[in-house]
Amino acid sequence: MSAIPSVSELSLLKVLWKDQPLSARELHERAVAELDWSFSSTRKTLERMLDKQMLSQDAQHGVQVYRAQLDKVTTLAAFARDFGRRVMEIDAPLPVNMFTGSKLVDQQELAELEQMLQDWPDAKE
Repeated sequence: MSAIPSVSELSLLKVLWKDQPLSARELHERAVAELDWSFSSTRKTLERMLDKQMLSQDAQHGVQVYRAQLDKVTTLAAFARDFGRRVMEIDAPLPVNMFTGSKLVDQQELAELEQMLQDWPDAKE
């Protein structure tokens, strides 16, 4: 299974999946409404995500910028599968229609997500 990010890590990843690379300040400004925390908390979370190899960091025009290293669809499938099993106690593949209307995935990614959820290694147990 892909690494399942925490809720705050997922918030930062979602910002990066929409537009990357971004500096820590840009990430903070785009996620602050959802996370409601200080810039230092964003920096610490970014450091933790770098340690977990969820992000990469490099310099661009003298500023450190971040890129998501986790694939969006794979990460969302792992998150959804974990939610289904641990929270909802569902052992069958989750219905992809629960993602319909999402602003995070387009039609191609939705089809990819559906396939991943159906093909999950333990989905047929």
